[in-house]
Amino acid sequence: MRMRIGLVFGLTLLVMSLAGAAQAEVKMSGSFVADATCPATQAIKSGKNPGSISTDAGQSYELLAGNKDAPTHYLIRVPGADPERRWVKVDCGHVSGGSASGESAAPAPAVPVPAEGEKSAAPASGKPEYVLALSWQPAFCETRPGKTECKAQTAGGFDATHFTLHGLWPQPNGNFYCEVAAADKANDNPAHWQDLPPVEIDPNTRSELDRVMPGTASALERHEWIKHGTCYGKSQQAYFSDALNLMRAVNASPVRDLFAKNIGKQLTSDQIRSAFDSAFGAGAGERVRVSCLVDSTSGRRLIGELTLGLTGPIGPSSRLGDLMQAAAPTSKAGCPKGVVDSTGFQ
Repeated sequence: MRMRIGLVFGLTLLVMSLAGAAQAEVKMSGSFVADATCPATQAIKSGKNPGSISTDAGQSYELLAGNKDAPTHYLIRVPGADPERRWVKVDCGHVSGGSASGESAAPAPAVPVPAEGEKSAAPASGKPEYVLALSWQPAFCETRPGKTECKAQTAGGFDATHFTLHGLWPQPNGNFYCEVAAADKANDNPAHWQDLPPVEIDPNTRSELDRVMPGTASALERHEWIKHGTCYGKSQQAYFSDALNLMRAVNASPVRDLFAKNIGKQLTSDQIRSAFDSAFGAGAGERVRVSCLVDSTSGRRLIGELTLGLTGPIGPSSRLGDLMQAAAPTSKAGCPKGVVDSTGFQ
C-alpha cells in the first residue's frame, strides 16, 4: 500500500514537473538574428551543448520560443545541430519580424507621427523612429518552399530581381498591436492570418502591393497592419502607400542593381553599405543591417533581409535618403557576407 502511494505521488510530481516545463516556454515567431558568436545550448541551467554549437554573427535563425514572458533566453532552430532546438541569451542578438504569443494583451502606446511638412526631432534615445525591412524573396523561399508565394516564383517575376516589402515598423521594438482587438491579436500567427480583417486600400495600391509584397498571397499584409500598421498613426491606405513609396526608391537605386548583377554570387555587408552611400548619400549605409539565413539543404549562407533605420516624418514627398540620414547609425552591419540567391530551390 505504501509502495502504491509512493508511486502515485512520484508520478504526480513528474507530471507537475513536465507541465511546469511546458508552461515555461512562451511561443514566439519570426527570426532571431545573432549579433555575436554565442553558445547555443540544449539546456539553460546545465549549459549542456552537444557539438559545441555557437551562433554565427549576422546569421538569422528560426525563432521558436522564449523561456518566459520577459525572456532571458530564446529557443531557436540551428540547422545541422543535433538536436536542432537550442537556447541562446537574448543579448546575443535581436528579433526580426516576430511576435510572442505570451505578450501582454494591452496595446502599446502609438508612436506619434508628425503632420506632413512638420519637422520631427530625433528620438532622445538616438534610435530610428521606423525600420523598413526589405526581403530578398528567393532566399526567403529556400527556407519556406511550401508558401503559396514561393510555389509561384518564376525567373522572370518581379521578386526574382527586386527587393520585396517585409514591413514598415514603428519603433521602438515592442511598439505593437495598438488598439487591436484581443481576437485579432490571437489570430496573428501565420496559420490564421487569413482570419484577420482584410486590408482596405484602393485598387492601384492593392495591385502594386501584391507585386512588391508577394507575401500577400499568404495574407502577410493583414499581419503587418495588425502588428505594426496600427501603431503608425495613419490609415491603412497611407501606411501601405508610404511603404511602397520607399520601396520604389530602393528598387530604382544602385542597391538593387548591385543585387541584380550579382545573383548567384556573394556580396559583403561593406559592398551593400557602400551601394547605399552611393544611392542615398554618404553615411546612409551606416543605417543598414544585413541579415542572412542558412539553406539547410545546401548549407549556403544567403542574404535574406536588409533593415533600414529611418527617422520621419514619412509621407508622399519624403526622400528615403533624408529619412536614413536623419536616423542614428546602427551599431553593427550584421551578416558579414552572403550569397544573392536566385529563384528556384537549390
